[in-house]
Amino acid sequence: MNSTSEAAFETAIEAVLLNDGYEKLASGAFDPERAIFPDEALRFIRETQGKTWDKLEALHGVETGERIVQALCKWLDTHGVLTTLRHGFKCFGKTLRIAFFRPAHGLNPELEACYRANRLGITRQLFFSSKNKKSLDVVLSVNGIPVVTLELKNPLSGQTAANAIHQYRYDRDQREPIFLFTKRSLVHFAVDTDEAHMTTRLAGTSTHFLPFNQGWDGGAGNPPDKHGRNYKTAYLWEEVLQRDSLLDLLARFLHLHIEEKVTEDGQKIRKETMIFPRYHQLQAVRQMVAAAGSEGAGHNYLVEHSAGSGKSNTIGWLAHRLSSLHNELDERIFDSVVVITDRVVLDRQLQDTIYQFDHRQGVVQKIDEDSRQLAEALESAVPIIITTLQKFPFVSGQLLKLAEERGGGNSHLPQRNYAVIIDEAHSSQSGETATELKGVLGGAELVRKAREAAQEDGEVELERLFRAMAKRGRQPNMSFFAFTATPKHKTLAIFGRGGEPFHRYTMRQAIEEGFIEDVLKHYLSYKTYYKLLKKADDDPNVERKQAARALARFMRLHPHNIGQKTEVMVEHFQQHTRHKIGGQAKAMVVTGSRLEAVRYKLEFDRYIHEKGYPIKSLVAFSGTVADDKMPDKNYTEVEMNNGLKEKDLPETFAKSDYRVLLVAEKYQTGFDQPLLHTMYVDKRLAGIQAVQTLSRLNRTHPLKDDTFVLDFVNDPDEIQEAFRQYYDGSIMGEEVDPDRLYEVKAELDGAGIYQQDEVDAFAHIFFAPKRRQSPADHKTMNALLDLAVARFVGLQNREEEAAELWRGKVQAFRNLYSFLSQVIPYQDSDLEKLFTYLRHLALKLPRHKAGPGYQFDEDVELGYYRLQKISEGSITLAEGHAKPLDGPREVGTGMVRENAIALSRLIDIINERFGSDLTEADQLFFDQIAEAASQNESLRKAAAVNSLAKFQLVFRQVLESLFIERMELNEELFTDFISKPELQNVVSKWLGGQVYDRLGGFNAGTASPMT
Repeated sequence: MNSTSEAAFETAIEAVLLNDGYEKLASGAFDPERAIFPDEALRFIRETQGKTWDKLEALHGVETGERIVQALCKWLDTHGVLTTLRHGFKCFGKTLRIAFFRPAHGLNPELEACYRANRLGITRQLFFSSKNKKSLDVVLSVNGIPVVTLELKNPLSGQTAANAIHQYRYDRDQREPIFLFTKRSLVHFAVDTDEAHMTTRLAGTSTHFLPFNQGWDGGAGNPPDKHGRNYKTAYLWEEVLQRDSLLDLLARFLHLHIEEKVTEDGQKIRKETMIFPRYHQLQAVRQMVAAAGSEGAGHNYLVEHSAGSGKSNTIGWLAHRLSSLHNELDERIFDSVVVITDRVVLDRQLQDTIYQFDHRQGVVQKIDEDSRQLAEALESAVPIIITTLQKFPFVSGQLLKLAEERGGGNSHLPQRNYAVIIDEAHSSQSGETATELKGVLGGAELVRKAREAAQEDGEVELERLFRAMAKRGRQPNMSFFAFTATPKHKTLAIFGRGGEPFHRYTMRQAIEEGFIEDVLKHYLSYKTYYKLLKKADDDPNVERKQAARALARFMRLHPHNIGQKTEVMVEHFQQHTRHKIGGQAKAMVVTGSRLEAVRYKLEFDRYIHEKGYPIKSLVAFSGTVADDKMPDKNYTEVEMNNGLKEKDLPETFAKSDYRVLLVAEKYQTGFDQPLLHTMYVDKRLAGIQAVQTLSRLNRTHPLKDDTFVLDFVNDPDEIQEAFRQYYDGSIMGEEVDPDRLYEVKAELDGAGIYQQDEVDAFAHIFFAPKRRQSPADHKTMNALLDLAVARFVGLQNREEEAAELWRGKVQAFRNLYSFLSQVIPYQDSDLEKLFTYLRHLALKLPRHKAGPGYQFDEDVELGYYRLQKISEGSITLAEGHAKPLDGPREVGTGMVRENAIALSRLIDIINERFGSDLTEADQLFFDQIAEAASQNESLRKAAAVNSLAKFQLVFRQVLESLFIERMELNEELFTDFISKPELQNVVSKWLGGQVYDRLGGFNAGTASPMT
């Protein structure tokens, strides 16, 4: 045999599989009309189910075999091969199994014996048709049922996997029985010695193959064998198609995904897709399950999988496996799997998928009502629970109510083990709300440890304080499986292992394999040149920063600026974008503020109407927007979209007549619309926000061959730097010094704003046993806080800058403790007391004195204006190095009050910047945080149902992570205007009020409590 021939390749694969327990089946044993190996199927049934066979034989005699084969084939044709393999088939009232799968535990030796009796066959050159003599290179079967086909090519003989794909598309008739979708073979591999590709459905020239490669050096393809002794694709037959692996795939991975939707003309469309895991999905799930099986509960697993990785399916497979996972002693490891997600689509998908695996109802419960429903599901130990994180802070109260309704007993969960799967491990899910989750699931053991710690410290009455400390750290009964495409330092520190993810599928590999688009491939940058003229007769003195901000706003909202950019965007869309994706392409306009979104929407509609273009637009922003140009007019998203409800916007935008969506801090994360082709950016973006926003374009579509970004604001080099951090996988940077927490505490103590006895007194009331709490406690806690507030106000009146510096230290302490206490097991109750005290004190501190505000509409006019294209082409990510993700520094600084300068002098400075340096005015830090917070779904829900005071409690939890996350956005703010001032601390109370107003929150006193 020629050592470079395809036959030699077949022989090498066959030898491995035969050695693994496969049996060689001759092509002549195959029935091409029925598309099974009938004798093999009958042999398996007779050997494993002899009693049932005997009963059928008593009825049918020598016809028994034929009757069984007929029943089997009819069942396969009616119910499909997956269902038949998993659940058997009926033959004259008797249930027969055509396969047995490995049980989750070894407690039933009979089932284990049946599993070992499965007969896996390999057939080379299978003549599959009764109409011709065409043959498949390799077919793998389970108990006579063909499940896998392979076409092999050898590059040394001049052909590659691409030729095998062509062969499947043009020379394999999908109408042949062996290829019938869902009824016989389930997956088809096109393989050469370097690469593997697969499909689960043959459809002639429309057959779509997916890469099935390991990935190499962060990109596509496969690595060479380290020892130079094996094929690059050997993992396929040595690992994936190995006997136990293939049976496991059939039992617990393959599933039929059914999607039903109604077209615009009212027709119902049903689309069926057989899902076979991609290599990284299979590897990630199996590695996590194996690790959890050997390590037990109490460990964390961070999965850094890029967009386009198929995360929903990976979570579904993982949840199902973990819910039935047993260790070597056949002990169940997790009592419940809790999936934390905000995605509505995930719960339905999980329920459908898992039902296909084991045909049992009640395995999955979606928590779609309130926290009581979640408490009941946890008490009942439902195997898989799907919920949002925001319900956990209220579960403890519900458990107490349930205990009272039972007439007493424990108000906490019994000691159980939990697997917690986090759908998107962004930093808000590693803050105070995540601590509440750990407190609830910690159950009886956490309560016991807190009680012991309180007794050791001689503070039995403060057991709740020690419980608050205990729930911050890693819990021995909880394993976290956290998924994210864009981890931050905090995510890597809390969920990673040594700063590394447990498993990684990079953005680069996803792009190279064609699962997402490269959104930076076609990137066009514009710069704005303009000149402002002072038209006022007088020349008032103004503060530089406040005036610079007002002038920047004047420019951004100027009708000429918005009109010119609107013309550029609409004409580009009309001439270029609308023809893309088969004439279905859509665009998104990213604006810098809600008022800008309103102004752009009005101008878009005016310009489109004037030109008569067939383009409809929608706008998305939160709350109510007042326009100072029209004092009596307020705008809402619903009103501007002609009454369209907010929840219906994504579905409406998917319709063919709506082509442009204008957004202000909405739909910039988690919005999947494959027809989105172009993004027009008129907002400063940096860091993770740039990646998440521009990635809205990356979803693939059969007719989508590129994307386009037109950017009016950002420097392409900064965009490249942002994407580089995640292109080849994130790198954890410098760690935080744990001792810095004590340094900040000492600085806070030394200012004399609070006294230690006040902190202790506050903690004794706050953490007192519930039975000892009284209505007077609220009054006493406020009185204690008021003492510190009075001292702060005194300092603010004497030294405003020192007061703001101290306020910043408060925020620094809170951020550092919230983060470090999850990584380092502090055993210091004084830290927890101070953290709790400062959380509440910060809400009562008066706002800092913001300085004068300016309105320059009557004092300034636009002298000249032009837009100019300055760069066009691709932003390449193959060059340069990723910036490490550093840990949080001490955050919070003093306030600097600018010296007053003449308005005319400030205008000169603005003109110098925009006339030659050619960059837009930077967003101020407060605006960046406020806008980012305004898109947060949990804050939006909280604002809708809570008073400002209650909203602040939720806002603080989200803000802690947003503050640290966006520090890099502030390093160069207004550096050319204002001599690089110190970064400013976020004033939580003021900022929370601003965000609350943006989100259109309830008035105080009218809100219902959030549950």
